Amino acid sequence: MRVVSGIQPTGGLHLGNLLGAILRWVRMQDEAECLFFLADLHSLSEHMDPAERRSSVREMAAALIASGIDPAKSILFAQSAVPAHAELCWILNGTARMGWLSRMTQWKDKAGKDREGKSVALFDYPVLQAADILLYQATHVPVGEDQKQHIELTRDIALKFNNDFETELFVVPEPFIGGGTAARVMSLRDGSSKMSKSDPSDMSRINLTDSDDTIAQKIRKAKTDPEPLPDNEAALEGRSEAKNLVGIYAAVTGESVDQVLQRFAGQGFGSFKPALADALIALLSPLRTRLEQFRKDPAELDRLLAEGAARASAMGAPTLAEAYRAVGLAH
Repeated sequence: MRVVSGIQPTGGLHLGNLLGAILRWVRMQDEAECLFFLADLHSLSEHMDPAERRSSVREMAAALIASGIDPAKSILFAQSAVPAHAELCWILNGTARMGWLSRMTQWKDKAGKDREGKSVALFDYPVLQAADILLYQATHVPVGEDQKQHIELTRDIALKFNNDFETELFVVPEPFIGGGTAARVMSLRDGSSKMSKSDPSDMSRINLTDSDDTIAQKIRKAKTDPEPLPDNEAALEGRSEAKNLVGIYAAVTGESVDQVLQRFAGQGFGSFKPALADALIALLSPLRTRLEQFRKDPAELDRLLAEGAARASAMGAPTLAEAYRAVGLAH
């Protein structure tokens, strides 16, 4: 089993990123051969300051390794350091169809009514995503609900290419459901909105770089309701802030929501919040220490990323060469 997944180097990592994706990646390392990349080519779909983009790649790499991604066990690299991603994307643009891309929900959501003013990269990035996956003959791709459509597109591109050029070059990937369940972490100020670095209120999120005191303060001030905690998950329906905090506790401790509720049933948030803060501090404090160590040694980060890119390049080269041959191009 070979798994490929990428994450945009946007900087400002928070608890939602950690529980929603990164820790799932960490667990995947024991279940499959894994390639994890920093999707800096994908970040070109929106304007970003070049210096910020460069620093964000290092920052994301540091956070991933600090969280438990092992460069000796997995292949960790910056997408742009392997030109085959962009090359294969262009080849696959000959196979992908405008109708397929125009139906992408994320394109509709992100472009809104200003489609004419959006970048071609924003429209075309699902094809680059397909190239990211197909280049390495990935058998499985970890996806959330919002990305399932893109895996279907990747499968469509692989099948059409294989059929059009009478080849069995591309493996048709499956969604990967290993690595445990990805937690959906909501804002500490609004239980109906996802935790996000774009929220103007820093109190809405737990940043991976927050101090222990800051974490405790943010949890203490997190929005809740006056009702005590019930003894089962179903009873949390309609209580979005309470459900969010209990879900965070469960994700951090590895327990089920019902197990957490059994322990705190009948208690108010005056008792629950300090326990949640202690659990978060226990998780994030050592991670923050490792992150700060990597920040002080950018040369080591660059070395690890270059090593990962060399391994990824070697793995993807035969597929790219065969794709060139299949369509009748010299390579």
